Amino acid sequence: MELLALCLVSALAGFIDSVVGGGGLIQLPGLFLILPPQLAASIPMVFGTNKLASICGTTTAAVQYSRKVQLPWATVLPAAIVALFFSLLGAHTVSILHPSALRPLVFVLLVITALITYARKDLGDIHAPRLSSRRQSVAAVITGAIIGFYDGFFGPGTGTFLIFIFIGVFGFDFLIASASAKIVNAATNLAAVSYFASTNQILYRYAIPMGLCNICGALLGSRMAVLKGNRFVRGFFLLVVTALIMRLGYDLIPKAKP
Repeated sequence: MELLALCLVSALAGFIDSVVGGGGLIQLPGLFLILPPQLAASIPMVFGTNKLASICGTTTAAVQYSRKVQLPWATVLPAAIVALFFSLLGAHTVSILHPSALRPLVFVLLVITALITYARKDLGDIHAPRLSSRRQSVAAVITGAIIGFYDGFFGPGTGTFLIFIFIGVFGFDFLIASASAKIVNAATNLAAVSYFASTNQILYRYAIPMGLCNICGALLGSRMAVLKGNRFVRGFFLLVVTALIMRLGYDLIPKAKP
């Protein structure tokens, strides 16, 4: 019964993540709530299981987008390659610094992202790259380094931040930004899965069926994004950003001690 519940959660997460990122907002809490207590108590195991299931859907969405959307590969590939290596660095840094220290900063950045997206109704409507080839390459490397490290170190909102950067800095529209974000996100997920697999911190009996369901959700989500276009992606983006803000805001509220 718990496996069925996790598969349903994973399918929904795959759908959301394939459109605008933020699937971890659904899948990670689902694992903590549904897994048997003795397994949920192991945070690395939960994170490793989540990442293996997630990479299945993210990779599927990336392939779907690459077939249907004309991607700016000269920008996306350097960002993805750099992000992969910096994600590993971020994962290693977790053992030195505590990632929860980033929560207030991430909360503020998400609020700013939501306000700008809501205020600028035309943001991401038109695909109009504004950087020269050289500046675009430099910006891609910087984006890959920052987002890759962030995903390896902390994680929530990685896809959301990527989309916003591709729109705000590079001048992409919402659909191409979302498609580009999937390529970079697949690279960061690969780094994380490699790390967790090498340290034997994945519950494969849960992760594999969840991954298959994540693929189903990602196929549906990416197809819907391509069919419905920018307006659908923009609306979904604001919805997920709002949910992330509420989740992180709740985490920041001081809890009363018993």
